[in-house]
Amino acid sequence: MDSFSGAGQPNLAALSNFCRPVVVELLGHGRSPTPDDPTSYTPSEYVREFEHIRLALGSERWLVCGQSLGAALTVRYALDHPNVVLAQVFTNSNSALAEDKWTDNVRPFMEMQARRLESEGRAALEQHPLNPARNRRLSPEVRLAMGADYALHTPQGIAYTGLYTVPDSSVRRRISENLVPALLVVGEREERFREHRLFAEKTMPHIEVLALDAGHAVNLDAPVEFNEALAKFLSRYAEYKNQEA
Repeated sequence: MDSFSGAGQPNLAALSNFCRPVVVELLGHGRSPTPDDPTSYTPSEYVREFEHIRLALGSERWLVCGQSLGAALTVRYALDHPNVVLAQVFTNSNSALAEDKWTDNVRPFMEMQARRLESEGRAALEQHPLNPARNRRLSPEVRLAMGADYALHTPQGIAYTGLYTVPDSSVRRRISENLVPALLVVGEREERFREHRLFAEKTMPHIEVLALDAGHAVNLDAPVEFNEALAKFLSRYAEYKNQEA
């Protein structure tokens, strides 16, 4: 799961070799709706929605993969529903492993961002640091795909994500409860994630860690290595061809 389906462009073909990828976009992102109800954006509501998706697919058990904020949500889902998750993969997620003080620190910034998005609309999105057009490390193909997704994002969706998803997304206190085989694929160049990685290695049961020469978006910075790692790890747990992921 990620904010952009275009962000998975270098990975989906590789995943398709051993499972059926199911891409989930955050609310207000890409083709997902933008509900007016703030409670729709809470991490617990995302977990409930993931279960609705699994049941709609008719999948008894599935594999889950999350990147960044998406990882905070998929790890939470695996903690809440370990009986239906065969295995999970996640990447650098400062929100997933944030300490308690992070919530209070990040909330004022998210409130300021929301006010700007409300007053400036799409103009604020164009200046947002996550705008793919501002990322020169991306390949032209990936930047184009992500840009097409970004054009579908709504200011309200981004604002509500910051207000109601991000501040309460940490599962740091719960990862010692993990019951699901897990692979953390780390982009080593993101220095601020180093402490979180060490904490996860020490605290989270059933975890394997693979470090790659990449930044925060490890699946984009090192797609070949990332795809190989996913295929090797998830294929151990895929019960049959075309298992959902």
